[in-house]
Amino acid sequence: MAFRPRRRPIDNIIRLRRRRELSPTVAEVEPPKQNNPLFGTTTILLLGFAFLIAAGGGLLTLPIAQNGTGFTAFETAFFTSVSAVTVTGHTVVDTSIYWSTFGQAVIFMLMMVGGLGFMVISTFILLLIGQRSTLQERLLTRDLMRDTVGVDQMRGLRHLGRAVIGVVLLLYAIGAMIIFLQINEIDGVGNLRSVWHSIFLSVSSFNNAGFNIIPEVPGGSSLTRFFSDPGLLITMTVLMILGGLGWVLVVDVFRKRRISRFALETKLVLVTSIVLWVLGAFVLYLAEFNNSATMGNFSWFDKIFGAIFSSVSGRTAGFSIMDFGEVKDVTKSTFSGLMFIGGAAGSVAGGIKVATFAVLMAAVISSLKGRPHAEAFGREIHQSQLHRALTVAVLGFALILVSATVLTTLEPDIPFQDIIFDIVSAFGTTGASTGIIADTGLAAKILFMALMYVGRLGPVALALALATEDDTEVYRFAQESVKIG
Repeated sequence: MAFRPRRRPIDNIIRLRRRRELSPTVAEVEPPKQNNPLFGTTTILLLGFAFLIAAGGGLLTLPIAQNGTGFTAFETAFFTSVSAVTVTGHTVVDTSIYWSTFGQAVIFMLMMVGGLGFMVISTFILLLIGQRSTLQERLLTRDLMRDTVGVDQMRGLRHLGRAVIGVVLLLYAIGAMIIFLQINEIDGVGNLRSVWHSIFLSVSSFNNAGFNIIPEVPGGSSLTRFFSDPGLLITMTVLMILGGLGWVLVVDVFRKRRISRFALETKLVLVTSIVLWVLGAFVLYLAEFNNSATMGNFSWFDKIFGAIFSSVSGRTAGFSIMDFGEVKDVTKSTFSGLMFIGGAAGSVAGGIKVATFAVLMAAVISSLKGRPHAEAFGREIHQSQLHRALTVAVLGFALILVSATVLTTLEPDIPFQDIIFDIVSAFGTTGASTGIIADTGLAAKILFMALMYVGRLGPVALALALATEDDTEVYRFAQESVKIG
């Protein structure tokens, strides 16, 4: 114990502070890292998509990519590349006749990467480069991943990526084997060629791409020959459903197995998808029952199954067993709405997404019941998700209206109903067509390419790419009511 001098009561000890103790302490803090919009998360995805399209278009212009001679026109090559990367399926030439095996292989790789691989691989790249990103950039990445890949956090991608690769390759293989048994030796095609057709069609079906290299038949699509022999169509329908629902939803169903345990999004997507499939099949069956130009000449059983296949395919994939240019107007209107909705979030399908539509419908039903918040299956939907759904739907609808106006000006001789149908199909990356695209001019084709590009990335991705860095809200305005209705 240290010795201390004994103090007397009258002693006063005064200690003066040193100069350095009186000086203020200065803490140096690094300025916050500013988010560079040129290297933002969504910008990388936008540029990555554009680079993939440019590479595919360049390869398709080569003489080796077509069965004729000379180079393919840039207009045809790049339109096909955009359609393949965005897994849309719109074509301006016959894929099975015009393109050589090399050209078909290029299309195959583009729709493979565009359908699944690009989003997964690019998000892994963003995971690596995002370790030193700002909080704002991480939040944008999380939102974009939720809307495109289907997970909320980056660390979930590692496990998800491995599962996706394994499951999808297995589904590709199973689908290809079943399709091979259905198309083997059709039209005298050898086994090796049939294997190639089977793999191509299996990948195209699961990716909801709509491309088909089975040789066409006179008076209809190459799939029309299977109208009365639905083994191939059943296989394609299952693949399209799985691809359109998305792997996150399928995994949730597989793991929980009981409806009561499903996540709210799973319940909303499944119920809404079933309703939309039934609605599309019902309208198509009634409207085209006696239409000899579509399916009026088939048996009632073939009509039922044809309507189911067309309802599933017409909303997300675009495979056609009938000419949509010959269907009734009510069929075109109904399928325009179905294509606008599209598939599930995290799937290979486009559109505003089923969950977006389901959230809006839940809000409408809750409002009719007098509920202050959107509710579904005993759960309340967060207000921010309702705002996001409304924003996506309004942006998508506005884009359709503007595009239809422009295309009507460019191609005044085309019926407006056909314009709406094909524009919605391009935006929803569906590929179903009334047959007008091949006869349009260069400006109209560029418009369709832009729609496919925007439709694949989604209004939410574009909104995030253009979003500014706003400060946290520190005040709110006074509320005031407006008259509705």
